[in-house]
Amino acid sequence: MSIDHYENFPVASILLPARLRPAVEAIYAFARSADDLADEGDATPDTRLHALTAYERALDAIEYGDEIEQPLFRRLAATIKAHRLPLQPLRDLLSAFKQDVSTPRYHTFTSLLDYCRRSANPVGILMLHLYESATKENLRDSDAICTALQLINFWQDVAIDWSKSRIYLPEEDLERFGVTVTHIAEARIDDAWRALMRYEVERARTMMLSGAPLAVRLGGRIGWELRLVVQGGLRILERIEAAGFDVFRHRPQLGPRDWCIMLGRAIRM
Repeated sequence: MSIDHYENFPVASILLPARLRPAVEAIYAFARSADDLADEGDATPDTRLHALTAYERALDAIEYGDEIEQPLFRRLAATIKAHRLPLQPLRDLLSAFKQDVSTPRYHTFTSLLDYCRRSANPVGILMLHLYESATKENLRDSDAICTALQLINFWQDVAIDWSKSRIYLPEEDLERFGVTVTHIAEARIDDAWRALMRYEVERARTMMLSGAPLAVRLGGRIGWELRLVVQGGLRILERIEAAGFDVFRHRPQLGPRDWCIMLGRAIRM
């Protein structure tokens, strides 16, 4: 259920209709390659930002119908035209990737939500447009699901993000529960840490459940795909709780038993 490299795109899912696979793969290639520019290797911040700016210019070229040489962007342009996709979600992704380069911490939950709005929600928006189901109600619930997934990823990856000098737990929440950076640096699990993580887990769960009706409302394969996504996110939260909120030594991973539980719950939805 990782959000890393935008693996929440169902690129190889058997539930994804064959007619949409090329489009999803084209969007995925754009998102993953841009994410890598922001996050992988040892490039300088200026080099990363320059490369992402080049991606923004490529989107401008697509918008204005200019000639495009790079295969990645030619394929993306064809996808956008064929499915009448909006460009703004793609621009939002690039905005979030640029923010990754310059913003390692978030003071408020509101600022973190704004980041999620641009780093995660575009995935759902684009998928709804591909399925021609981008109604106001569906977009609202999709945003809740995508943001919840992003938060869940942050909560399970505290140690991994710390190794990249990033902290996505809002500083205002750290202060509220008496948790310091030392807790993360030392992988310290105490009452303060557990209280903080219990609060964050419940917040993500509430958000996920608020968007879950979308999975029931959408029919066909996308509905089943989304049911499993929702149940996977909720299951990871349960695994975090079961580990006593020790995400440093027990990063939750979904195994065969978890998938059986998720499938049963998806059916009951």
